[in-house]
Amino acid sequence: MLKAAAVATKFFNEYNTKTSKKLKVIDAYLFYILVTGVIQFFYCLLVGTFPFNSFLSGFISTVGCFVLAVCLRLQVNPENKNQFFGISPERGFADFIFAHVVLHLVVMNFIG
Repeated sequence: MLKAAAVATKFFNEYNTKTSKKLKVIDAYLFYILVTGVIQFFYCLLVGTFPFNSFLSGFISTVGCFVLAVCLRLQVNPENKNQFFGISPERGFADFIFAHVVLHLVVMNFIG
């Protein structure tokens, strides 16, 4: 148990010192989306899925937002600069916003 605490402490210290503020904001957004998806899932288990399209569209929206945010984090991370053919962080953010607009148009259409 002591080694797990030491590993967690080292991870937390390195995360605080080596991670930029942009990536920390994206990580906070990812955590928020994860918590939202878990709450939706447990609400579905407890209450039921009467308006199934509403539950499904909300959960699809949560999963889609999570995937898009992970893609944004990969593109903004300076360590991955060579892997994305020189895409600037601004272009990555613009792609993120455009994909969110398309995702939410599809989700709103699916709700009916």
